Amino acid sequence: MKSVIAKDQKVFIEDRPKMDIMPSFLLIKTLYSAISPGTELSLITASNEREISLGYSAVGIVEECGDGITGFQRGDIVACYGAPYVGHSEYLCVPMTLCAKVPQGMDPKEASLAGIGAIAIHALRVAKLAFGEIVVIVGLGLLGQMIAKIAHAAAYDVIAFDTQAERGAMLTEESGITSFSKLEEMEEEIKKHTANRGADAVLLCTGGKRTRLTGQSLEWIRGQGKIVIVGDVEPDFPRELMFGKEAQILISRAGGPGRYDPVYEKQAVDYPYGYVRWTEGRNVAEYLRLVKEKRIKIDSFITEEVNIDQAPAAYKDLINKKSKTLTKLISFR
Repeated sequence: MKSVIAKDQKVFIEDRPKMDIMPSFLLIKTLYSAISPGTELSLITASNEREISLGYSAVGIVEECGDGITGFQRGDIVACYGAPYVGHSEYLCVPMTLCAKVPQGMDPKEASLAGIGAIAIHALRVAKLAFGEIVVIVGLGLLGQMIAKIAHAAAYDVIAFDTQAERGAMLTEESGITSFSKLEEMEEEIKKHTANRGADAVLLCTGGKRTRLTGQSLEWIRGQGKIVIVGDVEPDFPRELMFGKEAQILISRAGGPGRYDPVYEKQAVDYPYGYVRWTEGRNVAEYLRLVKEKRIKIDSFITEEVNIDQAPAAYKDLINKKSKTLTKLISFR
């Protein structure tokens, strides 16, 4: 089977043997997978001499169910999330805890972004915002835009920022969310919008490790406000301003509870619903609901599609910023 891998900072198609089904796992014939540029371009840069499998968000048809499977059957279309089980590969063997059935009538292309949707949903859960609170989203790449759309759907008051004006324009056109590309204008809007009190939370969805935005973000929140680190940035915050505002600095880890837990993932043992309401798998299902019910619009994310054999060229376009879209879907049809 064909799989997309990175090695020596380049992207290749590799033929790998089709995996065997395991208990509590689903064998899935992939329909589409979504490229997540922020994460995957970083992996390509770090690949050097070692092989790294790329991708973590996909949709496909259940071809076989392992022993102990409940709630799924052969022929179901499912969204799935989470490396190393999910990647850009013709077949995937995924724990049932990382899968969710795609609602009837939903476009599989939309479902292929369920992993990105789960990460976005979890970031907002970490912020623990209440109805009507004001949140600033900094960085409008694929994940930042997804977070902004979901926050808007949840009736949070959203202010968005990215230095690339076209990204903000894309978000505003599709979702009507106020966005800015000049820092001074955004800061003025926060002051005006909050009567100079500050936003309830700032979600940092940028990359690039160290950035001045981390320290500046403390200036934009109210007393006891929150900063949530979502992107690949270093938590470099001036203590004096943190102390003065008694700010909460939080970090969002992937798609939710269960991530990196071998019992939840490798053994596919779900957490009790009454104790852990929102696992990474249930966040995947919630993303599907939001799209199915048209609570969020993601049309701008699914405009570019490439065949698996064209994947290396697609990554090159994303690296060289030749693509106008924020992602590309890889088709296995």
